[in-house]
Amino acid sequence: MKDIVETAREDGRLSISVRMLEAGGLTETLRGGGPYTAFFPTDEAFSRFPDEALDAIANDRGRLNGMILYHVVRGKLTIRDLSGMEAITTLQGDYLEIEAGEGMRVNNAAVVQPDVECTNGIYHVIDRVLLPRAVEARMQKAP
Repeated sequence: MKDIVETAREDGRLSISVRMLEAGGLTETLRGGGPYTAFFPTDEAFSRFPDEALDAIANDRGRLNGMILYHVVRGKLTIRDLSGMEAITTLQGDYLEIEAGEGMRVNNAAVVQPDVECTNGIYHVIDRVLLPRAVEARMQKAP
């Protein structure tokens, strides 16, 4: 078994998520310590994200780090663990809303593959890029 970063690198659906981790300089954070739970958007999820917004975030290391850390929580939380929660606090400091029902949703992103085990935690593959509610609201107001 490998750490979160190495395991994600081997998943062909997560190449953009891994590139973002590398660009943000956060690979070391998710390679050691932990345990962590990460929510990794698929490459397809990034394709639905506005290019201008993605470029603006990718070119601003502070914003990029914030976006990445918004996808990570402390502790190893399986889908079963998450199903008993309403919200969790991210390493970025904001929270993610959890909705269990017909499939697990995190801030309206569907978990498409749960519980990918790693040596220092676990990750879940999701179908949308997660944004803090305030950022999402600003993006919807932008012309």
